[in-house]
Amino acid sequence: MSDNKPTVKVIGAGLAGCEAAHILSRLGVHVDLYEMKSIRKSPAHHSDNYAELVCSNSLRAGNIENAVGLLKEELRIMGSLIMEAADKAQVPAGGALAVDRDEFSGYITNAIKTDPNITIHEEEINEVPREGIVVVATGPLTDGALYDDIMSLTGDSDLHFFDAAAPIVTADSIDMSTAFRASRYGKGGDDYINCPMNKDEYLAFYNALITAERADVKGFDREIVFEGCMPIETMASRGEDTMRFGPLKPVGLIDPRTGEEPYACLQLRQDDRAKSMYNLVGFQTRLKWPEQKRVFGMIPGLEKAEYYRMGVMHRNTYLNSPKVLNSDYSMRQYPDIFFAGQITGVEGYIESTASGFLAGYYAAMKALGVEPPFVPDSETVMGSMALYVSDESIKKFVPMNANFGIVANMPGKFRGKTKKKDKNAAIAARSIEKICQFADIISK
Repeated sequence: MSDNKPTVKVIGAGLAGCEAAHILSRLGVHVDLYEMKSIRKSPAHHSDNYAELVCSNSLRAGNIENAVGLLKEELRIMGSLIMEAADKAQVPAGGALAVDRDEFSGYITNAIKTDPNITIHEEEINEVPREGIVVVATGPLTDGALYDDIMSLTGDSDLHFFDAAAPIVTADSIDMSTAFRASRYGKGGDDYINCPMNKDEYLAFYNALITAERADVKGFDREIVFEGCMPIETMASRGEDTMRFGPLKPVGLIDPRTGEEPYACLQLRQDDRAKSMYNLVGFQTRLKWPEQKRVFGMIPGLEKAEYYRMGVMHRNTYLNSPKVLNSDYSMRQYPDIFFAGQITGVEGYIESTASGFLAGYYAAMKALGVEPPFVPDSETVMGSMALYVSDESIKKFVPMNANFGIVANMPGKFRGKTKKKDKNAAIAARSIEKICQFADIISK
């Protein structure tokens, strides 16, 4: 570069890669960003845009008394590109933050492509560069020669779990004479479309679901299924009422036709700003496509549903991070190589974004030849996630969402019988105070 800015390579333009590239650019580092989507897409990707949301369009809870809600606020304070896009592309979802996925990824793609500090390289990378500073954000679908190279770098056998995406139906194919609009307990307005079931309808659906033909996913029966994205048929196989305490719980919903709470209820969440598409909340699945139409068509309101996208399942790869990564997401053996995103074992869109932010921040500090002026610690959610994935004392590492269980406890009066909501609010206030200090320092 003619301006003599240091350069960092970022491999992958997903949520983590785009967030890493953005903070690197903000801190005055040039970025060579490599993305292969224009050449080859993974089985789960469809769009040419960056930061494509493969599974749900929900970024989960919005309130800061929830760990992922607090993590979103931490990122907002830090000037996160992903959160800026999410807030602009928001669609109604009760107490959750959900987005129009095309508007969301389009906003991020435009920001990255028009950033003068970022040079885009549309090519497939088959091995991690051994020279210079690199952020590897290739995602949990990393495969082929690059996967083999990463495994050789980490000296580990493959680690992976299976993830799934729920079907999306067209809005005008939902029978609204049966379905009704409402949010649970009336929170957030009439943001969801609800498909109520009586006991007979639920039992018929349940029996059809547990006996339906499933797609053959290589190695599935021997592998780990991440609890947060468990296929609905796997959940159903755990017991007749399991779904009624999960995605089909009727609590807080009143069927206007009867004036009563239904026996079970499926919620559909708006998937685009135009309200033309709705996804089946919690209905990740590996049923064969004809079976999805047949079985899900037994749910009242979806008898004639037309599908914009069928449910799919894919294998996610992650590192044995506590063995190979430091708390700044750099490799213990190769400190100029940073990893970010779900491949590190952080699970979820926002968690991936936070890891990308921190990996980019620490990579920038190294490229600029300065010590990090601030290090998020266990009193913040983003710091806690970084410490979790690098904790050498963990005997069996598994992917994890943001949660308050890994955040440092509050002292004094918050021990013991303090109400959970009050304790979480205090944790959030403490975290935000620290993150504001962090934001002030790195913005100078």
